[in-house]
Amino acid sequence: MTALAQQPDNSRLIKRLLAVAVTMFFFGFALVPAYDVFCKVTGFNGNKANAGAAPVVLGAVDASRTVTVEFVASVNENMPWEFHPTVTRMQVHPGAQNMASFYARNQTHNVMVGQAIPSVTPSVGALHFHKTECFCFTQQRFGAGEGREMPLRFVVDKDLPKDVSTLTLAYTFFDVTQQALAK
Repeated sequence: MTALAQQPDNSRLIKRLLAVAVTMFFFGFALVPAYDVFCKVTGFNGNKANAGAAPVVLGAVDASRTVTVEFVASVNENMPWEFHPTVTRMQVHPGAQNMASFYARNQTHNVMVGQAIPSVTPSVGALHFHKTECFCFTQQRFGAGEGREMPLRFVVDKDLPKDVSTLTLAYTFFDVTQQALAK
């Protein structure tokens, strides 16, 4: 075969490879929102469809049962903040309203805005852990060097499976300053 005869085959191959590359590029962008929807629908990774302040029906407290709730806090690697729970573990009764708090401090000389993303493990526990007030519902704006305690109110519902005795609520703070200040 001559070089001229091979050229149409090469151009067809190049077009196909470009089509595959473009498709993969757009699939990569679509994957993040699709994953978010999947997590909200299934409760996977501690997310729920109604992650905001959902109405919780407070009934009788199950005083015969105690659940340990552990609190974990971290910041994204590019987030120069101090962030930690004021208490790392507490014993709660299902059905009871509880309060905890987290402390955050902006360690820079600039205004920063952060967003806390929660996760509850085990994942079955996410369906039974209801935040009624949480700093994670909104972005948090901190002045240079500013620090403060941020409240969390929650209820572990009585329908939590009996084999789950410990829930871990973890927050990661992300820097959203550029997006928030651009608005």
